[in-house]
Amino acid sequence: MSVPARFIDIHILQSVPYANLNRDDTNSVKTVQYGNVLRTRVSSQCWKRAVRDRFEELIGQAALRTRRIGERTAHELGERGWPQHLAQRSGAHIAAASSIKFELAKDDAKQPVPNKVLTNAMVYVPQAAVAELADIAEQHREKLEAAKDIKKPADKSVLPKDAVEAVLRSRNGVINLFGRMLAEVDDAGVDGAVQVAHALTTHKTDIELDYFSAVDDITNAWNDATGSGHMGHAEYSAGTFYRYATVDLRDLAANIGDEPTAARELITSCLASFIESLPQAKKNSTAPHTIPDLVHISVRTDRPLSFAAAFEKPVRANADGGFTEISCTQLATYAEAANKLLGSGRILTSGWAGLATKDLTGLGKRRESFEDLVTSALDAALGQDSNEAA
Repeated sequence: MSVPARFIDIHILQSVPYANLNRDDTNSVKTVQYGNVLRTRVSSQCWKRAVRDRFEELIGQAALRTRRIGERTAHELGERGWPQHLAQRSGAHIAAASSIKFELAKDDAKQPVPNKVLTNAMVYVPQAAVAELADIAEQHREKLEAAKDIKKPADKSVLPKDAVEAVLRSRNGVINLFGRMLAEVDDAGVDGAVQVAHALTTHKTDIELDYFSAVDDITNAWNDATGSGHMGHAEYSAGTFYRYATVDLRDLAANIGDEPTAARELITSCLASFIESLPQAKKNSTAPHTIPDLVHISVRTDRPLSFAAAFEKPVRANADGGFTEISCTQLATYAEAANKLLGSGRILTSGWAGLATKDLTGLGKRRESFEDLVTSALDAALGQDSNEAA
C-alpha cells in the first residue's frame, strides 16, 4: 500500500556577503549561540515576511495585517465620495463592531482622537476585505449618519457584529498557507501549513563594526570648517546560511479542501518564494542580493526533518577560504546518515539543484534548475508523476 506524501522539506545553503539582514532593537546583527560558537541569525519572522511579499506577487493575491482596519476602511469610503467626517466615523464603527477590544489613537498632546480606532489585536484579512467592510458601511449609511462618534473604548458600534466578523474570518491563498492568529474572533484562527526555521550560519561568525562619516556638501564646498557632517557606526556580518522550511500537505488540505490544482499553485509559489526571497534590511548600503548555492527538497511521508544539526559542529573554511563548498558536503553527508538511520522508505522523492560542480550523494537526484527541482517534487507529492525515485 502506498503511503501519501505528508511533508515537503526544503533546505537551502546561501552565502550572504557583508550585510545586516535582520536587526534587533539596538540595530545589532541578530545572533545565536549554537554548538558553543556565535552564529549570525535571521529570524523566521523576518524571512517569512520576505517570503510572503514574494508569494503575494506570484499568486496575485495580497493580505493585510493591521490594527488600523477602521482607518483603512474610512480611506476606502473617502475614495467612494463619502464626506470625510462620516467616513472616519464609519471606519471607527467598523473597527468597534467586532469582538476585538480597541483603543483610540492619541494626538501629539497625548489626547485620544475620536474615531481613530486601533484594535488591540492585529486583524489579518485578504486585501479585498477592505471593500467588503466598506460595503457593510454603505448598507447601513443611514444608521451611521445618525450615530455618535466613537470617543472611548466603551462606545458601541451601530453596525452588525456578525457581518463584520464574517469578513474578518475570510481567507485567501496567503492566509490558507501562512495561517492566522486571531483568537478574539470565533473561528477566525487558521493553522498555517508552512513552518519556517530561523536561518543561521553554518560556521562561527564575527560581528563587524563599521565606522562611517558623512560629508557636508556646503562645508566641503566652502572649506570653512573641519570635521564631518555626521558620523556613527553600524554592525554587519557575512556568512553561509542554512535555511529550512517545511510544508504540511495535510494542514494545507484542511484549509483549502481537496483541491490539488490550488494546492500545486500555492506550494509551487511558496517554494519558489522561499528560494528567491531575501530580507531587505540595509539593502541600499549593502545590496546583498545573492541566490542560494544549494537547494535540496525532499518529500516525506512521516515527519518533517531539519538538517540544522549537520552544523551543530561549525564547519571550518578550507585552507584557501570559503564555507559554502564544505557546507554543501556536510549537508549531504548528514542527510545521507540521517535518512539511513530513520529509513529512506519514508522519502517519496528527493533532489537538489545548485552551483556545485561535483555530485552530492545523499541529496537525491540532481536537477538542472530550481524550477525543475520544485516541479519534480510537486509531481511526486501530489501524485501526478510518481515515477521519480529518491
